[in-house]
Amino acid sequence: MSKNTSEADVAFIQALAELLNQNELTELSVKREYGEDDSLEVRVVKQQNVVTVAAAPAAAPMAYAAAPVAAAAPAAAPEDPAQHPGAVTSPMVGTCYLAAEPGATPFITVGATVTEGQTVLIIEAMKTMNHIPAPKSGTVKRILVEDGSPVEYGAPLLIIE
Repeated sequence: MSKNTSEADVAFIQALAELLNQNELTELSVKREYGEDDSLEVRVVKQQNVVTVAAAPAAAPMAYAAAPVAAAAPAAAPEDPAQHPGAVTSPMVGTCYLAAEPGATPFITVGATVTEGQTVLIIEAMKTMNHIPAPKSGTVKRILVEDGSPVEYGAPLLIIE
């Protein structure tokens, strides 16, 4: 691939990102064929912090309800789930699924007991379904992702204690 082609690819990817933002899309996938053995496949995904957005409204009403507690609450509230000792983080970028197929029973639920090595969810990356095992035995305390949501490398998925 020549330098001009790679520069054109970078410009193409930047244009896709702009298109994603301008049209309020969350994902774009494009494949360009240059020749028999030369192609470019691009998937641009806009991450949405569903967990953060969902947690913020729940904390705000408590802060207004009791003013003395509100002063102490911000110090404890911004707990980062990724720093929790029982956090299971994503080993890759992809789409997270809580069940083997749509409509099937989820692998886990909050309060469920899991054993080390048990599949807790699936992450689809590049058309491959990757089973994510529980790193340790314990009880599922929180599930931090929704079925079908995009995840980044290192993003917290769930907490097992």
